[in-house]
Amino acid sequence: MTSTLLIEQLLNGLQFGLMLFLIAAGLTLVFGIMDIMNLAHGSLYMAGAYVAADVMQRTGSFMAAVLVAAVVTGLVAAVLEIVLIRRLAVRDHLAQVLGTYAIILIADDAVKMIWGAAPVMLNMPAMLSGPVRLTEELLYPAYRIMIIAVGLAVAVGLYAFVTRTRAGVLVRAGASNRQMATLMGVRVPLLFLGVFTLGAVLAAVAGALLGPITAVQIGMGEDILILVLVCIVIGGIGSIRGAFVGALLVGFVDTAGRAFLPSLLREIASPSVAASVGPTLAAISIYVLMAVVLVFRPSGLFPARG
Repeated sequence: MTSTLLIEQLLNGLQFGLMLFLIAAGLTLVFGIMDIMNLAHGSLYMAGAYVAADVMQRTGSFMAAVLVAAVVTGLVAAVLEIVLIRRLAVRDHLAQVLGTYAIILIADDAVKMIWGAAPVMLNMPAMLSGPVRLTEELLYPAYRIMIIAVGLAVAVGLYAFVTRTRAGVLVRAGASNRQMATLMGVRVPLLFLGVFTLGAVLAAVAGALLGPITAVQIGMGEDILILVLVCIVIGGIGSIRGAFVGALLVGFVDTAGRAFLPSLLREIASPSVAASVGPTLAAISIYVLMAVVLVFRPSGLFPARG
């Protein structure tokens, strides 16, 4: 294993982990603050990718594609929260799971009606399509570097918002004691609407940024949602810091497993066995990580303070 390959995979893991964090942060805020099990969060991620691809094809501007995707998905989420989510909030978690799962089915069919069943292309901006020389031996895609920079900036901004602003104080107050926050004059329904919309915008940005390096297709939201839930369980439900750490751990473990496990297996097994078993073990590794964390920290690494 060369140092260049190791650095490259560490950067890949960081990039993937940061994008998982953008999705996980919104979902953990919704569940930790609103106490709503929202399985449709992955559909908002998918919506962001599809809207970005459509705008990119029409305008050729990637920045406009990301911004429009965030705004459109945020508006859709606001309507969804008003029409359905706040009604599910007073129901038990089983009703929430069933209700938001129905949204997944509706969203997949809506995408099929609007954009068709075939995957949609989302091209990355031309100025970021080439590599950047990080070291004498390492060339790394400029687009992935941009994703890392955006992910880190959003992570810092979100942490500052939750911990340093008046709105963040209100969010934490509503999470700790909804009834007391209401008696103190906090407009909890408006607060929850803002939290749900913010989570949707973060998911849409992640979908728009990942679109050029993954397939923009029906069902992409369900695939990413499983990994996001693992991130939240590892980090601790309702914790932004936990979502960040959990997402990075999942990103690094998933990327390292896919990159290195097949080559390691070739040392003890045939190439055909290594090629077939390696990716499977890599996929399992993140669930093994989750199980180990839960054995020692059942509430996650950084559970939200009640």
